[in-house]
Amino acid sequence: MPLPRYVSLKGTEGNARRGPGLTHRIDWVFTRAGMPLRITAEFENWRRVEDIEGAGGWVHYSLLSGVRSAIVMQDLAEFRSAPDDRGQIVLQAERGVIGRILECNPDWCRLNTDGGRGWVRKTALWGTDPGEIIE
Repeated sequence: MPLPRYVSLKGTEGNARRGPGLTHRIDWVFTRAGMPLRITAEFENWRRVEDIEGAGGWVHYSLLSGVRSAIVMQDLAEFRSAPDDRGQIVLQAERGVIGRILECNPDWCRLNTDGGRGWVRKTALWGTDPGEIIE
């Protein structure tokens, strides 16, 4: 599969190690289920990942999910009823809110969050690339 690519944290905890193997020390612990992560390298069953802040390390692939998610990176993101600035605002989400990606067109993604679902501009998110289409 191409690199870099996005995945999400499968459980509520994932150890990020200095190198690809259990003998390497733990540098970081991810603690948010569904958190989007970007894979930047692979070695056997290990994936080098980073989060929105660039923190990360090597994580065993079994701790990762192919279910795509995104995190709000603006102070306040407007979720709309349609992928258009004229769509009705259905909810607002603060920085750090994580949502499951339902679909994306080149400029917008429809996310499902604990507070509801709606379309949000990709520029407000981390976890998908500009122009990327997800069906």
